[in-house]
Amino acid sequence: MSYTSFGVNDALAVKLWAKNLTAAMREYLEIAPLMGEDPNSVIHVKSETKKGTGDKVTFGLRARLTGAGKTEGETAEGNGESLSIYSDSVTINELLHVVGTRSENTIDQQRVPFNLRDECKEALAMWWADRLSVSFFNQVCGNTVQTDTKYTGLNATVAPSSARIIRAGTAAADNNLTSADIMTLDLIDQAVEMAKVGDNMVVPLNIGGAKKYVCYMHPFQVTALRTNSSSGQWLDIQKAALSADNSTKNPIYSGALGEYNGVILRSSQDIPLGCVTTTAASNTRRAVLLGAQAAAMAYGSADKGTPNKYRWNEELLDHKRKLEIAAAAILGLKKTRFNSADFGTVVISTYAAASS
Repeated sequence: MSYTSFGVNDALAVKLWAKNLTAAMREYLEIAPLMGEDPNSVIHVKSETKKGTGDKVTFGLRARLTGAGKTEGETAEGNGESLSIYSDSVTINELLHVVGTRSENTIDQQRVPFNLRDECKEALAMWWADRLSVSFFNQVCGNTVQTDTKYTGLNATVAPSSARIIRAGTAAADNNLTSADIMTLDLIDQAVEMAKVGDNMVVPLNIGGAKKYVCYMHPFQVTALRTNSSSGQWLDIQKAALSADNSTKNPIYSGALGEYNGVILRSSQDIPLGCVTTTAASNTRRAVLLGAQAAAMAYGSADKGTPNKYRWNEELLDHKRKLEIAAAAILGLKKTRFNSADFGTVVISTYAAASS
């Protein structure tokens, strides 16, 4: 009896592995619930470059009308208010990583009880998930210390605009934060207030008809919140524990620490250190409050005629004894800014050190 099989580098097998890589990567990617082609997403995934040529997507924002309007005895004709439309863009480029191993034709594969090729796929999926998470937080937190764009979504980072950053205490810069300037719920209140005032308000997410923001903190900042015994601190989060309805309706609640003042609280180890231009500020971290379209992301077409975002390639070397596997993508990720101001983020800089 004959059996259908697909060998290494078979055209169909390569596409299958690219699809599997995408699925595996999303399982590891903690920020996956933030991504979507709907404008009601923290990371707005643009689809233009998947459908055609080009290495940049430019998109616009219409500012709110500010005119007083007209009433009795006032001339409306010729006195209309012009629209104020601003633009931003995300550039895409190629990024890949290569893993080398012994092939299935060697004694190395014979010696171990697991499949080396499968392990390469899992390792690359985790690498891509880690890299996208690091890139996202470097962007939205304005980590200008990181100048290698391979760690910033292949787009340069920009420092938070002056009206979109809060520092604990009275510090004027991140390197002035002291051990007394820890993360508190009061800072989240201030961030919400900042998000809701001014001409360039942070648009909240619409989750089940309710308006919500998302705040990511570093684990050190989370510990500072949890261990704060002052009145009205962590206890308030427990009083506003996640309801069963909210926790099942939207994946953004999955793994959340809790909810406070309309803000879903989450944690990530990829929250960067605070900084002053290109110098990191030790024992500090930049939490970030996020609204709709806080970041934009775009993909190029990895395989013509397929929906795969990632390209999978395998090469056998040294008389088929060595196997090199590459996972590549054409993509771009950046924080959104309009009229020289951050659009969907408020950064919260605090002192943050390990508790022990």
